Amino acid sequence: MTKTYYIKNMVCERCIKVLRTELEKEEIQIKAIALGRLQIVTNAKTQQLIERIARENGFELMKNPLEQLVEQTKIALIQYVRDLETSSESRNRSAFLSQKLHRDYSKISRTFSRLEGLTIEKYFINLKIERVKELIQLGQYNFTEIADKLDYSNVNHLSSQFKAETGMNLSNYKALKNKTRKPYDRIA
Repeated sequence: MTKTYYIKNMVCERCIKVLRTELEKEEIQIKAIALGRLQIVTNAKTQQLIERIARENGFELMKNPLEQLVEQTKIALIQYVRDLETSSESRNRSAFLSQKLHRDYSKISRTFSRLEGLTIEKYFINLKIERVKELIQLGQYNFTEIADKLDYSNVNHLSSQFKAETGMNLSNYKALKNKTRKPYDRIA
């Protein structure tokens, strides 16, 4: 029997690789694997094995459809931020989420806010700030280029948002020896 599992905290290609490797070690037949979703051939024994493997690797199985929607929203927003860096066109975030998740944006937004305790907009800002920190650490771009890559209207907008969220300006963060960042699955 084929079963689909929805998995919390799968936010990057390495997450997929880790889960795939662990499942293959246990000889579990994978039909499909993507961010936040796993489809396998299952039986009563594999259910407990899947739960153990997920838990041991920092993932969590989600059974509640509303939790699944929130996790799909987070994954879509991570993709949206990555796409900002490679796309020259601005896209409407709410339209993107509606199209990607095949749901009305108001339902996505209400569900997200109720379950996460913050708005999609606030989560998105936090996500972008973590990406800004990452780009600063990489040292390949100046602040103006980072602002442009992440679709800020200008470097002043980026700078004021960064200071509001982190309590420090961009230059002070860049000068830190021990720069702190949150993993994408810990952003709230």
